[in-house]
Amino acid sequence: MKVKLGDRFWITITTAIIVFTFVVVVRNLVTVVKTYHRINLLEREKEIYEKRIAEDSTLLENLQYDEYLEQYAREHYHMQRRNEDVYIIPE
Repeated sequence: MKVKLGDRFWITITTAIIVFTFVVVVRNLVTVVKTYHRINLLEREKEIYEKRIAEDSTLLENLQYDEYLEQYAREHYHMQRRNEDVYIIPE
């Protein structure tokens, strides 16, 4: 069976189209996988920030009370009253 010049041309064009389609599909799949990975990463980051917001909101509510405010200042900023001795013991 002899392949004519015209048949060889169409076989080459068809092969080129198939290869081009394959390359485009693979590139799109890679992009989709990267996008899903980025979405998952951002969702985990969102959960972390929502947790921090909840903790900070609780702290802000508690800091409205004078007793807690004084305790927080003493623990975190090592503040003290006048004529008061504070000893810090490292754990």
